[in-house]
Amino acid sequence: MDTNRARTVVAAGLRGLALALLSLYGSLVLFVLMVVSLVLVPVGIGLITTPWVLAGVRAHADRRRLFAVEWCGVRIPVEPSGAKSWKVTFRLLGWLFVDMTAGFVTALVPAALVFYPLEGFALAFGLWRVFTDGTYVGWWYGFVPVSGQGSALLAGLLGVALLVASYFLAPALLRVHFLLTRAVLAPGQGELAERVRVLTETRRDAVDSSAAELRRIERDLHDGAQARLVAMGMDLGTIEALLEKNPAKARELLARARQSSAEALGELRDLVRGIHPPVLAERGLGDAVRALALRMPVPTEVGVDFEGGRADAPVESAAYFAVSEVLTNAVKHSGGDRIWVDMRHSEGLLRISVTDNGGGGAVVGAGSGLSGVGRRLGTFDGVLAVSSPAGGPTVVTMEIPCVLS
Repeated sequence: MDTNRARTVVAAGLRGLALALLSLYGSLVLFVLMVVSLVLVPVGIGLITTPWVLAGVRAHADRRRLFAVEWCGVRIPVEPSGAKSWKVTFRLLGWLFVDMTAGFVTALVPAALVFYPLEGFALAFGLWRVFTDGTYVGWWYGFVPVSGQGSALLAGLLGVALLVASYFLAPALLRVHFLLTRAVLAPGQGELAERVRVLTETRRDAVDSSAAELRRIERDLHDGAQARLVAMGMDLGTIEALLEKNPAKARELLARARQSSAEALGELRDLVRGIHPPVLAERGLGDAVRALALRMPVPTEVGVDFEGGRADAPVESAAYFAVSEVLTNAVKHSGGDRIWVDMRHSEGLLRISVTDNGGGGAVVGAGSGLSGVGRRLGTFDGVLAVSSPAGGPTVVTMEIPCVLS
């Protein structure tokens, strides 16, 4: 027996069991709360409770998206920004209903295939005596009536058959659960068209940002390094004229020219680092973020789970500056004394989370730094999610579809 396959089957059973419990209890409770909250909207109470309940439903759906990608490689698209809220609300409500019924069944089947055979084996090894003395049917195992050792052995054989079936079917059946989830939860064609429109806008924003960045670079070069280099050239001309007439003055100007050259070199290095940090080009995103963390005034821990792979340079650059902006916001506004950065890549998705232990309250709004981060990621079809309840902690999650080379 392939041990890797056996581990995959057992994992599918455990995950199916967890999903079954999450579907039955989590989705059922949220469905009831959502319905009650919507019913109470006309009397005003629902206007207060619905946003809170909807936030919980979204978090529940996002967790299922995460499980789908990590466990079975099924990517479930999120709602495009700008999608009509009432459509999203009723899709989520419909998904909750499907998840607590058909979703529960599709999650329970792989779990049952993996673990139900254990009961058959226990019956075959003598557990049947707890339920009967051999004179009547004391227990049913599947379709087998257990009334003695003979029928208990039949239950054990049925358990073997189910265990063999789980070896071949359990992972595929778990995938069926997520395919069902995607069928209900994924946005429709109209919303995908809206997504295309949003991506077009984000690309236009990226072009505008690039033009603004180019103007900034030109201005910094003109006002900084270029001015110093021009002054240094004039000093060198004066030094040439004074070299024989006034050596002392020439040496003074030479020292000033040397200082100007060092300052110009420092400004050029800072400028290049702002365009594309050398460590990012040479060592990759993981080491670049580690180097960035070392410069933070707040202790920052960085975990990287894609060692040995590199994303495309534009993706790495976007991710680096997005992390830089989020870290800067955390240092300036969170009031926390510790930051954690977790970076991992799986199933074609680069996922970065930045967590601080500050006071919370971060929002993605017009003019905020997080809005700029969202636009930067949107250029690559990436998404930004922020969880920042009052009192903290704040968790900023960024996802960018990409492959590693």
